Amino acid sequence: MRIIDASRPGGPEVLEIMRHEVPRIATSEVLVKVAAAGLNRADLLQRRGRYPPPPGAPAYPGLEVAGTIVEVGEATSEFRAGDRVCALLAGGGYAEYVAVDEAQVLPIPGTLTFTEAASLPEAYFTVWANVFEIGDLKAGESLLVHGGSSGIGVAAIQLARALGHDVFTTAGSAEKCRFCESLGAARAIDYKQQDFVSEVLTLTHTRGVDVVLDMVGGSYLARNVQVLATDGRLVVIATQGGPTGELDFSVLMQRRLRITGSLLRPRSVEFKRKIKERLAAEVWPLIAAGRIKPIVDRVFAFHEAAAAHAYMESGAHKGKIVLSLE
Repeated sequence: MRIIDASRPGGPEVLEIMRHEVPRIATSEVLVKVAAAGLNRADLLQRRGRYPPPPGAPAYPGLEVAGTIVEVGEATSEFRAGDRVCALLAGGGYAEYVAVDEAQVLPIPGTLTFTEAASLPEAYFTVWANVFEIGDLKAGESLLVHGGSSGIGVAAIQLARALGHDVFTTAGSAEKCRFCESLGAARAIDYKQQDFVSEVLTLTHTRGVDVVLDMVGGSYLARNVQVLATDGRLVVIATQGGPTGELDFSVLMQRRLRITGSLLRPRSVEFKRKIKERLAAEVWPLIAAGRIKPIVDRVFAFHEAAAAHAYMESGAHKGKIVLSLE
């Protein structure tokens, strides 16, 4: 089969089409003929040699796909050959076939296309795990999402809003702010022109928000703490603004704040199965009903992976970028 991998660590130009054996499935796995693969920032980091795949995962990139099952393992029970599915992977999605444990596979909701479905797994597994499980966002609470126009951002805004939460977000231009508000954000703040702390505190009458979903990391740490309400939770899922920051622990103690972080990729299959079950029960029906919509900014052909990576690095996209194998 064809795969796409980096010939060496570097920029988008190092991505090449290569040949690889079609993976053999374990008894609990299914083999999916890939129709589309979603891009994620982790793919960019892996291409640069800064985010190696976990043990046992394919060495080439790709964390989510959609396609058709062509083979099922002896111990599988949920799916059959011919089923249209999407799947979360630990790696190996830039390929014509993937082997994946059925614990990480979901049916394509409603009448979505393969391209639309490929935009779902990484974002919604991440948002559910970090906002609703780790962040424990409860009824009546509010959420601040940094990077609201990213793939994670558009999923977090739509899902939290659909479940009845007030959502605030930051984005890097007036156009992206209006885009986030069109998805359901109560207010989007242009972080290049406004101070998100003062804006959010004004919007919440100085109370702050209950949960912050942060992709920036160190450079936002102190301000994220400022914007949290008493008993608030800060969940960090990336460090685009650096891995370190200063923190006043007295504020943490006085307001009973919690700061945590996580990486989804290396988590166990059983952890991912639990998140999948929650998505199937709580989120997939909302997508099938059209209350949450996949936001695909641009689709590139499989052989255009280098251009797709360059486009993601430009920061111009709003929503997901997808590679098509159809």
